[in-house]
Amino acid sequence: MTTTAPAARQATYREVFAEPRFRLLLLTRSLAIGADTLRTVALSMLIFAVTGSPLLAAMTYGAAFLPQAIGGTLLGALADRVRPRPLITAGYGLEAATAAVLALAGLPVAASLALVAGIACLTPVFGGASSRLIAEALDGDAYVLGRSLANIAASAAQLLGLAAGGATVAALGTQHALLVTAACHLVAAGAIRLQLPSLPAAAKPAGQPPVSMLRQSRTVNRQLITDPAVRILLLATWLPPAFIAAAESLIVPYAAQHGFPAGSPGLILACVPAGMIAGDFAAGRLLRPAARERLTIPLMMAAGLPLLAFATGPPLPVAAGLLVVTGIGPAYILGIQRRFLDAVPAPVLGQAFGLLSTGLMTFQGAGPALFGAVAEITSAGSAMTLAGAAIIVTALGLLPALRK
Repeated sequence: MTTTAPAARQATYREVFAEPRFRLLLLTRSLAIGADTLRTVALSMLIFAVTGSPLLAAMTYGAAFLPQAIGGTLLGALADRVRPRPLITAGYGLEAATAAVLALAGLPVAASLALVAGIACLTPVFGGASSRLIAEALDGDAYVLGRSLANIAASAAQLLGLAAGGATVAALGTQHALLVTAACHLVAAGAIRLQLPSLPAAAKPAGQPPVSMLRQSRTVNRQLITDPAVRILLLATWLPPAFIAAAESLIVPYAAQHGFPAGSPGLILACVPAGMIAGDFAAGRLLRPAARERLTIPLMMAAGLPLLAFATGPPLPVAAGLLVVTGIGPAYILGIQRRFLDAVPAPVLGQAFGLLSTGLMTFQGAGPALFGAVAEITSAGSAMTLAGAAIIVTALGLLPALRK
């Protein structure tokens, strides 16, 4: 069954959510994202309790993101070469096994981080296969709204994971909290195994000779990145979120430098994902497809403009409001979703989505490091302002290409 909504006609969230394959993939992925967030919080707290090192605790977050560059580069072709049901089931199963080992094996810190990094290498493969199935199940504006729902669900799952993480660890302890994440991934794996149809792998282009998985991964990635139309859309997806992540990473030091109350960083950290949920919902529900594409650059700039005000040191209520507006800005991505789908050849769609995710995670991992270094030289507010300026420069640089 494929839900079709031509790009000229505005789809509805109801018809998108009614598609069984999309609904299954959305719900299982949301459960997994919430579990991943809980695992990261629990492991970070465990490592800090054992070592007392803020750096090692922070590396728990980086270990789940940066290694995705390796997997997306070397293994991306698996998303199209392997049947999706066993591949996605194996992905959630490995996540469950990882959480169980972290909970029960008593590994040293270095081994725990290496295990998290190892499973992160495979994340683009599983995510690419899931994204390919969504693109095959939904068409036209229904696909764009499907991505909108996926973004909303991911932000909500992260918020829930962050909100429940500390409470779960306090109530159950880090070991049992990690076992909860293992159980969530097992539920997701079971749902995919039992409810997802046995679909084929992506069809190979006619006349293509057999090639190794590593060679295909490198070749297709190179072809995608060197294709001008695809490259512009990749950069539009990668760069602004990296600068937003950089600004988010400086919220805690900004709050400390301006004497905000002790509980305020958690409140402010929730503002950007809250804005993302509102922005995605409003753009998907209220804007027609053509309007979303016209507003790509204005929304991208809306993500950066509020950050410029942090040079003046806004107080807590103003800072929170500015960050909510910044969170609304990433709704611009809905305006390039259909273009990306049209620009990528169908036989490599899974790998293309894996590359998209790989770059997004890599840049989001690098952005905080770069602007954190800037904050060491200047201040947190100044570095957040520079991140906002970088978003605006990116938007202006992409404007001519995205107008075509």
